[in-house]
Amino acid sequence: MDHQPAKTRRLTRQDARTLFLASLGGALEFYDFIIFVFFANVIAQLFFPPGMPEWLSQLQAFGIFAAGYLARPLGGIVMAHFGDLFGRKRVFTFSVFLMAVPTLIMGLLPTYASIGVAAPVLLLLMRMAQGAAIGGEAPGAWVFVAEHVPARRVGLACGMLTGGLTGGILLGSLMASGINLAYSPAEVSEFAWRIPFIVGGVFGLVAMYLRRWLQETPVFEEMRQRAGADREMPIKAMIRDQRVPVIISMLATWMLTAGIVVVILMTPALFQKMHGLSPATTLTANVAATFTLTVMAVVVGALLDRFGTLRVGLVGGVAMIVTTYALYYGVEANSEWLLPLYALAGAAIGMITVVPYLMVHAFPAETRFTGVSFSYNVSYAIFGGITPLVVSLLMATNRHAAAHYVAVVALIGMASFIWDAARNRRPSRELPPKAQPVLH
Repeated sequence: MDHQPAKTRRLTRQDARTLFLASLGGALEFYDFIIFVFFANVIAQLFFPPGMPEWLSQLQAFGIFAAGYLARPLGGIVMAHFGDLFGRKRVFTFSVFLMAVPTLIMGLLPTYASIGVAAPVLLLLMRMAQGAAIGGEAPGAWVFVAEHVPARRVGLACGMLTGGLTGGILLGSLMASGINLAYSPAEVSEFAWRIPFIVGGVFGLVAMYLRRWLQETPVFEEMRQRAGADREMPIKAMIRDQRVPVIISMLATWMLTAGIVVVILMTPALFQKMHGLSPATTLTANVAATFTLTVMAVVVGALLDRFGTLRVGLVGGVAMIVTTYALYYGVEANSEWLLPLYALAGAAIGMITVVPYLMVHAFPAETRFTGVSFSYNVSYAIFGGITPLVVSLLMATNRHAAAHYVAVVALIGMASFIWDAARNRRPSRELPPKAQPVLH
């Protein structure tokens, strides 16, 4: 029985187990979601008519990949609604199940040669189920850990979760590299492409089982005891009373999407085209950048507990701008600088931990899951969806347009941190009073 005040108690063994299981589940779930893109070319050949032009089948495969992003807002909002009404733990566990099962099925699906047009249709349905799952996972995980740990460790909790999510991208990249090294292109097309999906599905089910041992958050338990049977719908209360926090959270998320989509996901392909670098060279550098991002996401979380959103966010935003410009101009000057400059830029992108930290503080407990999920998923669907198109169009007129785009969006994100600080006169390192955990 822990009777220490919520603000001063230390991390317990139960807190550490919660953070570990939540981060592990998040890593496996993001691995399941991202692995598709590494095998998109093989999937295009296997799931569409053999007579179809290669560019069209590839376009359709990436269209199916994008469908997962389109399903994120709806899945996230629905799961967040139930998470605010019936408990964080149930939805948090269900999101892993909803990701693991479609991933496993994708690894076992018959191809176009076996069942015809049903193959791409089933693939699309599974991808949309994955999108719905990922829409609930990240917001649910951030809320879950933030409400479990002491108030002065919320930053570290958000950082570990963010590091787990980006670690899932790293796992996907390493798995794809391993498969392509271990098997010939013919073997990958024949059977080996299925291995990452089957492995991801099985480990996702294991993660779901492990999450059964997690406990409901103290914040939700207190809220459930306090609330009556006629509780208002969370999304209704959020839209009516919390429009400013929603706008601030969406602008901050835009900054997150710029870092992930442009610097981590788009840059390898851009550098291959701009500088004639080989895919192997850019992939190796990308792995280094994703690794430093994962580590620094945790470090930034610890810094948030000490210095708060505004100071860490402004310094991190400047670092994001400087290192992105250094990467794009430096590699143009000397391509041998790619790996260290990319690793440095990845480390700066670790400042994205500021975004979930800001969001979990922006909403009261009654609507926190809904507010975080709505803001994050809608913003990611809009800005994450248009960013590749906008950057590609801008690159036609300016070789460094990608870096300029990141810089402009980082400034918008920094403005959102200033707006949040001006609007909120409470201490930036503590959850609002309603959100303070009740320790028993």
